[in-house]
Amino acid sequence: MNFIDTHAHLYLPDFHDDFDDVVIRAKNAGVLKILLPNIDIDSIELLKQTVQSDSSFFIPMMGLHPTAVKEDWEYQLDIIYHELKTNPYIGIGEIGIDLYRDQTFKMQQIKAFEKQLQWSIEMNLPVVIHLRNANSEVLQSIENVGMHLLRGVFHSFGGSKEELNTILKLPSFFVGINGIVTFKNSGLSDVLADCDIERIVLETDAPYLAPVPYRGKRNEPAYLTKIAKKLSDIFGIPVEEVARITTQNAAKLVDISNWE
Repeated sequence: MNFIDTHAHLYLPDFHDDFDDVVIRAKNAGVLKILLPNIDIDSIELLKQTVQSDSSFFIPMMGLHPTAVKEDWEYQLDIIYHELKTNPYIGIGEIGIDLYRDQTFKMQQIKAFEKQLQWSIEMNLPVVIHLRNANSEVLQSIENVGMHLLRGVFHSFGGSKEELNTILKLPSFFVGINGIVTFKNSGLSDVLADCDIERIVLETDAPYLAPVPYRGKRNEPAYLTKIAKKLSDIFGIPVEEVARITTQNAAKLVDISNWE
């Protein structure tokens, strides 16, 4: 079985002590590629160093995470835009709107999100969307910029059937499924039961959201097998088929042909 982890943060300090072992375990589990979304301007150099360690395995994306949107958001976007114009990236992310804990910079988050959506059209790159307590705001921004011109993935999906159906109406978007689907109290198994698996990609969001039986511990890409097994149970198909379909979906989401 082969997998693509479409969202992991292996450049974070959580992996500095055993980075090589984490990579070996991922490859032994069948992970072919790991997509690395950026967070802010401080993570750019760590991201680049990680990619340089194995440039055929790690694929970088560039964006400003919504919780990193503060007073200096325009300055950060200038740097990120320069990165996108001068270095190879496979997508724009991690971007979005997060109103879960703090709404102080709500308007700035919306402006930063829409600016980066516009870049995705300009550069013909998919977007990786982080959404938390901001479903209507994110969908409005997508409509503002041009839903038929945009493509990408709603990362770490854990919403309702209504929210899923709204996303699936967008013609060129996938949903990213991670360890949340293994949590008994998430209700995500029932939500996904009527979803077309052709619209799903696998992700870990490592080091966050480790699947059962590792919940509460550091997550890592090797645990994609646990997520795939859960989807196998939900859809009633062999786990090998889940691996094949979701890997094909990831290749539709992002062009990995230049990262062999």
